[in-house]
Amino acid sequence: MTATIDRAQVAEVAEVEIVRLGAQGDGIAETAGGSIFVPFALPGEHWEVTSGKALRVTSSPERVAPPCPHFGVCGGCAAQHMSDAVYVAWKKSIVAEAFRHRGLDVEIAPMLRVASGSRRRAVLGAALKGRDVVLGLREEGEHKLVDLDACVVMDPAIVAVFHPLRAMVRLLLAPDAKSKKRPKELSARLTVTRLDAGLDVSIDVSRGVLPADLSAGLATLADHARLVRLSVDGDTIYMRGRPVLTVGGVATEPPPSVFLQAAPEAEARLTGLVIDAVGKSKRVADLFSGIGTFTFPLARKSEVLALDGDKKAIAALDYAAKHAQGLKIIEARVRDLFREPLSRTELAAFDAVVFDPPRAGASAQAASLARSKVPLVVAVSCNPATLARDARVLVDGGYRIVRVTPVDQFVFTPHVEVVAVLERG
Repeated sequence: MTATIDRAQVAEVAEVEIVRLGAQGDGIAETAGGSIFVPFALPGEHWEVTSGKALRVTSSPERVAPPCPHFGVCGGCAAQHMSDAVYVAWKKSIVAEAFRHRGLDVEIAPMLRVASGSRRRAVLGAALKGRDVVLGLREEGEHKLVDLDACVVMDPAIVAVFHPLRAMVRLLLAPDAKSKKRPKELSARLTVTRLDAGLDVSIDVSRGVLPADLSAGLATLADHARLVRLSVDGDTIYMRGRPVLTVGGVATEPPPSVFLQAAPEAEARLTGLVIDAVGKSKRVADLFSGIGTFTFPLARKSEVLALDGDKKAIAALDYAAKHAQGLKIIEARVRDLFREPLSRTELAAFDAVVFDPPRAGASAQAASLARSKVPLVVAVSCNPATLARDARVLVDGGYRIVRVTPVDQFVFTPHVEVVAVLERG
């Protein structure tokens, strides 16, 4: 196997031994000139490296055959070549090292697993190449799209519509029938989400107002593909019934492209960890709530304040809460928690706080929590590095880390979801 080395320059051909895995899944060799990162290499293997290239000389017994024919070219996965034991240890080490980097030597709980082929939400790129449409993910380490006809990570229902999705993009990127002008950009971004009754597809292409015949053609393709909804640049082109997604037992109508947990099984795992941690808390703040992933399960036993900066997500949450049965009071409000975190005074009203921010983390809110008297904080994150940073702030403010649990929501990738539970005192 040959790999491209893009993080080191080796002047002459040399044989190196891989001693450990890095956070991105690369094998790391230590040399007199420094560390060399070799993609798809495993500990114990020997690789012949030169400037920009590496060739495997020996193979580890922990190397397995990748289940996907696109692995090694498609940039979606980094770890299909690892045995299960190596894979689990690597994922846990990513979390442990992130906390260790912040001076937090914590025990990492066993990783909770989800099945491959369970990803219900996929963000794909598409581009016109001659008369063909390339649809897929970026090539490993490159900007070039890899045309996909299979994926072992995505829900099979998403893979099944690759062909009609290409047809839709082809229509959108074709010259205008009257003016013969093409769109400014010959590429598109697609967000495909599996809802309760089928797929919701949102295409961002910066096309402007669509001609009636183009909208009709897209609607016909969407109908043939049995989509639940098709949106282009935020405008709904086609809808079959209601675009419903059940979240925490509550029927919601998520806006196109809204953030959702990537896999339903992982969402259930995360929710279980959050609910167990919060316990009998009477009043809970759910920060960066989205459409209510944790809000609705929490509201079975607790009064909940749900805050998020996404106006459409909060509107969907609020509407669903007002039409749900068996829930305690839910107050849903729009608030930019990056610029206006809940203050120490506001936090005094809560027995527990749950926060699940984007990858950038919640540094401002963590700083405010560190000055508060909230007894319990549950931090959820898809970025162990920023989670550890925020946890360090909380620990310095008097909290102690009770438990850190990784959830393998992003199978075969370097990403891992983490739930950290912290108590004051």
